[in-house]
Amino acid sequence: MSKYSRIEVVNVMSRTGLVPLFYDSDIEHCKSILNALYKGGARLLEFTARGDFAEDIFAKLNTYALAKLPGMILGVGSVTDAASASRYMALGANFIVTPVLREDIAIVCNRRKVLWSPGCGSLSEIAKAEELGCEVVKLFPGGIYGPDFVKAIKAPQPWTSIMPTGGVSPTKENLSQWFDAGVTCVGIGSKLIKKDANGNYDIESIETTTRDALQIIEAIRK
Repeated sequence: MSKYSRIEVVNVMSRTGLVPLFYDSDIEHCKSILNALYKGGARLLEFTARGDFAEDIFAKLNTYALAKLPGMILGVGSVTDAASASRYMALGANFIVTPVLREDIAIVCNRRKVLWSPGCGSLSEIAKAEELGCEVVKLFPGGIYGPDFVKAIKAPQPWTSIMPTGGVSPTKENLSQWFDAGVTCVGIGSKLIKKDANGNYDIESIETTTRDALQIIEAIRK
């Protein structure tokens, strides 16, 4: 069962402005990354379900977070059908992120009051998602649409909450463009969860970059 309601998750998304996301098949790697994100100040993680036995890894990681990292909210991304969403919610996923808009996922998530964030690429899709109860729309791939797209959406629909994912960098210049355009939060993957020259996760860099990105976001919003 999910520990956090969709309203609680939305509040943390809005407050911190950052949703890190990654996938790895090694639970120890996952724990190390999660610890680095937590120490850097992140309080959300989207575990992208893109590999074999991803459910097993997520279950172990969520159990670890609940025991060791108070206030850390784990959700699952790259979910493409209602059955998968239901299984992840049974494992404690606090939010579900999808690459596309699917009504079947909306139904199962709404039934349990779990936040779901569908990937949308047009005003019509965004409006449909909101009619289905979506609180935060995922703009994907964010780099294709850009901040100007967000500005265009927010003009007729200032109530829309948008989270661009893909093409977002944890730099002052890039984050300023997105937040000045009116996004609620941003999803960042490989540009935050970095590896060193040898292909190993740079845990120290992940912690530092997370902390810096959160400070930049806070400063932009003042």
